[in-house]
Amino acid sequence: MRIEVAYALPEEQFLYTEEVEEGCTVEQALQQCKLLKEMPDINTDKVGIFGKPVSKETELREGDRIEIYRPLKADPRERRRKQVENERRSVKS
Repeated sequence: MRIEVAYALPEEQFLYTEEVEEGCTVEQALQQCKLLKEMPDINTDKVGIFGKPVSKETELREGDRIEIYRPLKADPRERRRKQVENERRSVKS
């Protein structure tokens, strides 16, 4: 069956189409994918299928897209909190 493996850096995105056997898990697909053979240092601790986080034991279905997530550089809530704080300061000035 055909699946896709996606990974994105800030300046570049990668999308590979892979052929895997029926019943293949996310873990099994990652072990055989071209992306990780070309870039073995990618951290695959956090993955998802079509934007939904899943475990590596998740069984894949035809057409699934495995997404490998990078660690966040900043907590979005903390970044928003600082933005609001800065906006309030500039309004008071």
